Amino acid sequence: MSAEEQGSTLTLAPGMSGTPRLDLRVREIRWEADGVVSLVLVDPAGAELPEWQPGAHLEIVLPSGLVRQYSLCGDVADRSTYRVSVLREEQGRGGSLEIHDTALVGRVLEVRGPRNHFELRPAGRYVFIAGGIGVTPILPMIRSLPADAIWELHYAGRSLSTMAFVDELRALDAGRVHLAARDEGGRLDIEQLASSFDDGVAVYCCGPARLLEAVEEAVHRLAPGVRVTTEKFASSLPGSPKPVPEGGEREFEIELPRRGVRLRVPVDRSILDVVREVVPGAPSSCEEGYCGSCETRILAGLADHRDEILTPEEREANQTVFTCVSRSFSDTLVLDL
Repeated sequence: MSAEEQGSTLTLAPGMSGTPRLDLRVREIRWEADGVVSLVLVDPAGAELPEWQPGAHLEIVLPSGLVRQYSLCGDVADRSTYRVSVLREEQGRGGSLEIHDTALVGRVLEVRGPRNHFELRPAGRYVFIAGGIGVTPILPMIRSLPADAIWELHYAGRSLSTMAFVDELRALDAGRVHLAARDEGGRLDIEQLASSFDDGVAVYCCGPARLLEAVEEAVHRLAPGVRVTTEKFASSLPGSPKPVPEGGEREFEIELPRRGVRLRVPVDRSILDVVREVVPGAPSSCEEGYCGSCETRILAGLADHRDEILTPEEREANQTVFTCVSRSFSDTLVLDL
């Protein structure tokens, strides 16, 4: 019996403590809107898939070897399938074009996750703000809310034809779903929205960096007691250098106990780059500190966190580090690799 017939074997991806790695089959690809398709993934033998919570994403290893992250947008109660949606980006980094243009149905792909950096937490009232494909993680959030929850969605897009999952959202409660399609004169008035917030509101926003920045700025100015939780599609300044300490970068060492090695990280190389000398398959994708692929558990030492994911409290806890951009305050950083 082949590995595919046996079903997926759950293992842990290197450097991703507690994160499953699965081999899943692409059961179908669906058209969701102009330029948007969804992939439905299943275990080849029909086994149940690991649980996930709204806001979680998967890392999918494409046939070319590219690794890309996509938010789960299915039903958390359905353990038989995972669903992700993908926007075709002609000027992107190649992953979306490969998914749109490759015959993937029936293929078995390596999948890492689910992982969650965009968790839904209890609140008295929820306001969801989505820009384009940013609606993907918000759909399961809304679906998972209790029947008596107070919520509203403000969903902006270039045109109604490009806005995925509109029918699914309207079926949940059309009166709470506010669409702003630019080709129909729709406009998301962030200022007016933020001015209506009180301290019991929790705002969840996903979309392009400019939308997130506008929401955060308006809420900070007009409703400073309101918590805003965001998820970026890309770093706010793609390709821009991360902050450098006043005295300049410094060398340090990393210790990898499972490999029995200590390695020097010079000023002009990242931890991830050095790690790959002994762990060639160390997962990564964005290499700019926003996707979470390279998260690694810290066993000892104090990291110099430069990612765009960890909260101030999580940085203080110093339990994990994103090796693509972060460095070390201590002379040696011991990593669970």
